[in-house]
This record gives sequence, C-alpha cells and structure tokens, in this order.
Amino acid sequence: MSGTTTFVGMPAFPQAAATAVRDERLRANLRHATHTIRDKRARAVAELADWKQLREAGKRIKDRTLRHLDAYLLQLEEAVTTAGGTVHWASDADEANRIVTGLVKATGEREVVKVKSMATQEIGLNEALEAEGIAAYETDLAELIVQLGEDRPSHILVPAIHRNRGEIRDIFRDRMGAWGRPAPEGLTDTPAELAEAARLHLREKFLRAKVGISGANFMVAETGTLVVVESEGNGRMCLTLPETLISVVGIEKVVPTWRDLEVFLQTLPRSSTAERMNPYTSMWTGTSDGDGPRTFHLVLLDNGRTDALADEVGRQALRCIRCSACLNVCPVYERAGGHAYGSVYPGPIGAILTPQLRGTASGIDASLPYASSLCGACYEVCPVAIDIPEVLVHLRGRVAAQGGKGHRLEKAAVRAATWLLDHPTALAAGERLASATRRAHPSRLPGAGAWTEGRELPEMPEQSFRDWWRKNHG
Repeated sequence: MSGTTTFVGMPAFPQAAATAVRDERLRANLRHATHTIRDKRARAVAELADWKQLREAGKRIKDRTLRHLDAYLLQLEEAVTTAGGTVHWASDADEANRIVTGLVKATGEREVVKVKSMATQEIGLNEALEAEGIAAYETDLAELIVQLGEDRPSHILVPAIHRNRGEIRDIFRDRMGAWGRPAPEGLTDTPAELAEAARLHLREKFLRAKVGISGANFMVAETGTLVVVESEGNGRMCLTLPETLISVVGIEKVVPTWRDLEVFLQTLPRSSTAERMNPYTSMWTGTSDGDGPRTFHLVLLDNGRTDALADEVGRQALRCIRCSACLNVCPVYERAGGHAYGSVYPGPIGAILTPQLRGTASGIDASLPYASSLCGACYEVCPVAIDIPEVLVHLRGRVAAQGGKGHRLEKAAVRAATWLLDHPTALAAGERLASATRRAHPSRLPGAGAWTEGRELPEMPEQSFRDWWRKNHG
C-alpha cells in the first residue's frame, strides 16, 4: 500500500521488472507520460543561457551544506525555535512515526490532511496513523488517486503516472464515496471533470481539518523558513488552514541562506514540471498571530541519511532535490515502471538512494544498483550533477563484496582474474590454451545463467594480442 517503508512481498528488481514489461498498458502509459515530460523539460531548460552555471552552483551549494550539515541543522533548529516553532529529531522511521502520532493525538483530532511528502511515505506514516485510529487524507491529485485506488506511488513527481484517464475515472466513481464526497453522477474521463471531482471532494476536508502534515522541498538555515513548491494549490490549503502544522523533513533538505535558495527555485521547476516557476511557492517561518497555523512542529528525519553521508562516493545522492528528471529519461524506468523498485524512491535516484537508506541486506535492495544500463542519461539531466552511474557501480561493488546468492561465483572469478593478471607468464599460458581450445568453448558461461541470459561469450581469436605482436613486431 502507499506509504510503506518497504513494499511488502516485493521480489528483487529483475523479477518485478520482468512482470512489468509484459504489461502493455503500463508501458504505453509510461512511454506517453515520460516522453511528454522530458520533451517539455528540455525546452524549458534551453531557455536559460546559464543553465550549466546554475547546475554547478546547485552542486557546490549542496556539497558545502553536506560537509557542514551538523552546523546548519543546529542553526536551523535555533531559527525555527526563535520563530515560535518546535523542533523534534527522529533517528529512524519508528521514532518519527511515534513523534507525529503523539503530536496528532495530543490535539484530540482523528483526521489530518497531507501535502504530498515522500519523507512521510518513506517512513510509512499513513499506516502508523491508521494504527492509532487517525485517518490521513492525501490532497495532492496524484496521491489522492493512489490512495483511493489502494495503490502504490510509481513516480517521484507524478505518483499515478502508471494510470490513464479512464482508470482514474473508474477509481473516482468506485472509491470516492467511501472516503467522503462521492464523484459527480455521469463523471467522464476529461481532465477538467476529473479535476473538478477531486476539487469538490477535497474542499470539504480542507475546511474541517484542524491538523495538517507536510514535508518540505527546502529549509533555510539562516531564517528557519520552510519551502514547499507545488502546482495545484492543495499544499497552500494544507499549510495555511489547519490550526496545527507538522512538517516531516529529511535532514539533507537544508540550505544555508536565501541566496542559496534562489538557485534551486530556478532549477527545480524547470527540471520537474518544465515550468519557469511553480504556480504555488509557499514559505513559512515558525508561527504568526492571526496568520496560518497557531502551532508548528518540525520533525527532522535521519533514517539512514547519516550513513549515506559517511560514504564519500554515495553521499552525492543526498544532493537530490526530487525533480524526477532522471526517471523521465531512463530507459529502464520507462519500461519497468516505478513499482518494480520496491521503494517510494523509484528510478535511477531510487536505485542509489534506497540501498543507502535501507542497506543492501534484502533481495530487492541488493538488486537495485543493477537496475540500470549505465547509459548516463540520468547524470546529464540532473540539476545538481549527481553522477548516478558512478554511485551505481560503487554500490554494485558493495553488494558483490557482501557475497550471497549470485555473488560468490563473481567474487571467486574476480580473485582468480586478479591473481592471473598479476602473473604474466601464467596469463600468457592461459591465453594460448584458450586459443587452442576455442572450438570447444560454449556460447554461454557455465554457472552464470542470469548474467548470460541476454549475452553470448565473444568468439576467441586464433592467437592472443601478445603473440600477434611478437610475431609481427618482434
């Protein structure tokens, strides 16, 4: 279900992807959506002559922030507290859920409205609230579709990207009534009617909700300001109407200053929705009398982020500003879809972020670094220059080093190759033996069926390069 920390029962990526690629409707939905979004993004980015400089600036700001993250977080805490907010620190998902559910229960309310938040999906907050008898209503249109359809998100920016308009109409018709105001009679699949049905359904919840829960795209350390950018206005309603606002935000979302924020407010909209700026950019600093929520709580979430920070190669994943550009250009994501990744973070960024947040002990997490062709398209479009292929290779090395099914043979082969390459005489003898017996070689490598399923061994030449060189050049 939407919001679980790990999608229960998910197989490793190769098995999940093999099922997904046979779903023709899913592939058609994904192909249409990703091609449309990435083409629009390319045009929006091309409008800025200094895009490369903005990209480099974003990278440097994020790297500087991560190097001094402890200092900036303390500065943020002081600023939020001074502005009237309360800061809570959560080391993992369980602690974050305990904090949030406790805060909601203290208000006496039994329902909350939510801004789209990947951090709360990451920790499984909706399920934790439900276990305490608290109903959490998603208000982002795509998240609403996912929730009503008892589905899982499959994209960072457009969680319901795997659904077409006809499917959404059916979900609204069949499920809206059980969650509140039912869909209008005679609802069609036209975008305007679907949007109006969602608007009418959600408006009742906005007007009666006393507690709102959000994430944040950025937190400004120097002022304690939180920032949410969105395109629908539902976030603005959640952030301003409730009496109590609780924001759950990953510790990597902090930026030092307002000047730093300016860079990302240029790059994020163009990379995500292909807009020059987001229609709604909401900012709040603590609490103010007569304006917005009377009580504000900020829950700073670690949940594996400091472990990622300790990895000199892997830490660049924490630069991510959740634009989803890497998903829209990835040939693997386009064909397999987001559910195959078994995480709320799908696509190339999920393939490097999830194994660092959750570890690589499970089959699905150990398989994610291999869920890529290493074509590099993700790196080219990343607005903060995360070298995703570099991190993928790095994590593959970590998975191989821990052993397990499929990797013991690999480790043995690497050890043997290392020894052979360190002994030139033995290598030369092996090359001559391989050439002499080439006609008896199999087309597939024995014992490595998974790797050779789509590959054949190259044909061995009659002589090695060193023998050819010796013969022709003495």
